[in-house]
Amino acid sequence: MGFKVTIVVLVLAVAVVYFTKYKHNTVDPVILNSSYDYVILGAGSAGCVLANRLSENPESTVLIIEAGGSEDGNFNISTPFLAGSTQLSNEDWKFRTEPQKKACLAMHERRSYWPRGRVLGGTSNLNYMQYIRGSRHDYDGWAREGCTGWSYRDVLPYFIKSEDMQIPELQKSDYHGIGGYLSISDGTATPLSKKVYARAMEELGHPTTDCNGKSQIGYCPTQETVKNGERCSTVKAFLRPAMGRKNLHVSTNSHVTKIIIKDKKAIGVSFVRNNRKHVIMANKEVIVSAGAVSSPQILMLSGIGPQEHLKSKGIPVIVDLPVGQNLQDHIMTILDFHDNTTSVTTIEKLMSPISIFQYLAFKSGIMSKTHLEGTSFITDDENLPPHLQFNFFSAMFPAKFVDTYIKTFNLDHKLTEGKARELQRHEDRKIGKFLAYPILLHPKSKGTIRLRSRDPFDPPLIDPNYLDHPDDAKILLKGVRKVLKLSDTKAFQSIGASPQDPLEAYAPFCDNFTEDSDEYWICRIKYYTLTAYHSTSTCRMGTKDDPTAVVDPELRVKGIENLRVVDASVMRDVPSGNTNAPTIMIAEKAADMIRNIDSVKSIRERIGQLL
Repeated sequence: MGFKVTIVVLVLAVAVVYFTKYKHNTVDPVILNSSYDYVILGAGSAGCVLANRLSENPESTVLIIEAGGSEDGNFNISTPFLAGSTQLSNEDWKFRTEPQKKACLAMHERRSYWPRGRVLGGTSNLNYMQYIRGSRHDYDGWAREGCTGWSYRDVLPYFIKSEDMQIPELQKSDYHGIGGYLSISDGTATPLSKKVYARAMEELGHPTTDCNGKSQIGYCPTQETVKNGERCSTVKAFLRPAMGRKNLHVSTNSHVTKIIIKDKKAIGVSFVRNNRKHVIMANKEVIVSAGAVSSPQILMLSGIGPQEHLKSKGIPVIVDLPVGQNLQDHIMTILDFHDNTTSVTTIEKLMSPISIFQYLAFKSGIMSKTHLEGTSFITDDENLPPHLQFNFFSAMFPAKFVDTYIKTFNLDHKLTEGKARELQRHEDRKIGKFLAYPILLHPKSKGTIRLRSRDPFDPPLIDPNYLDHPDDAKILLKGVRKVLKLSDTKAFQSIGASPQDPLEAYAPFCDNFTEDSDEYWICRIKYYTLTAYHSTSTCRMGTKDDPTAVVDPELRVKGIENLRVVDASVMRDVPSGNTNAPTIMIAEKAADMIRNIDSVKSIRERIGQLL
């Protein structure tokens, strides 16, 4: 009886928190102005940063337009452990790729789900909150290829500017900042991170490091964009603190249909809000910050893109540019490890009254961490960017969640029964289970974003073209072999951790190959090709005469005045690691470019000796 009373009390507590905190205000002004100095299309990881920084100047008027609504309507968004549940929610565009020819063969229709945020804060509300900047060699490579001003020396101050580092041992590091808008916290959730993952990687020659510090290479305890136990998305970190400014307006549930261009000059934007068409003029600039999928879509709908493709959709061509080309994404495959400990987090631990109360009352405990609690970067040459990343996930879900698992990855429903039996065995035997997955950081395969039609409400055609280049599967195979070596380490053996690849759950498609052969694992990679959600480079940055570039190093669209793109789509190439932190950096730097100021001079002087 007492237990039931406890549950009732907890449910009431959740209800109170939900309705008092997550249903609190409207963000839209009653009446929009007819024009603004800056009109930002997309309130995602980049857009929220731009809105804050550009509106710091009280003389400038700023409008940010978002297709989705407020993040406050979904309690799961703010709770780190529930990150996975945000996929396929109302705050997700729910994109799917085109059928893949050489990858994703175990997915329904060979399509991969591509979660993208349709909400204030964009995909920073759907991701797993990993704060990874990438390799210094990434940015130095951009600079060598003509992207002046984007070397590691140039971008590091902007990473530091955003930060409010909460990890004590990193607060005094010259590579980190304190007092910025973006809170970064320690993601360690279980004893496995330091006692097993870190020690095992060290045995293989990869010491523990700060992967956002002097060297990225090695094992890195997770740094998460979390503040006081809650997700620190860009809407919470940057946009909401600026909403009180009279010169900043936010328009939600507003679907952009077209950029208005006259005499090759962006002068405004058309969008639909509450079933009504609105036209807002831009006095200075239109800034496209809708992400690597939607930014190219908006440009192409506006007549900026590949000439033949636009003509085929009946869209008048204003500028012929390679918009939507060069699509890059990180891919991975998952390996299961069984162990004889009770260290991993289970649904029983998560849903215990103590765990729920601990989170609601103190924003601490199991629910305050993502449990994606360690990452490693591997390279064959210290003078080059790493080619592989490993992630470790220390949580296990019950058999009754198998439908959610299948749906999240869009797996073929033929796998449902086998996966359910495998999960049930874990429960019956009280076996622990954690996940390790190698990630291909620099794919040679490139894809495209194309228009399905000239209708702006039609989702675009997304073709990542995974594993088209044969080297990609070979490099990912090296990653698999490296992960499998972990089972030979004393650290893994101390908890009886061993890799598992149950045929009924994972490999019924590849059972004609010899177990553990290279041919088997290549087959496995081709069937279980999973996106790491890091799409970039579809409006690529480059020099004026670079035929692959859409924007110049100032992020201005070539051939069009007063139009910029500021988000992950401008990345020269996908960086070595998660893309949220680099996207925020790009927006910080772009804001200085637009305002023609240097907000990081003091930081640059402080770190001058480092580089």
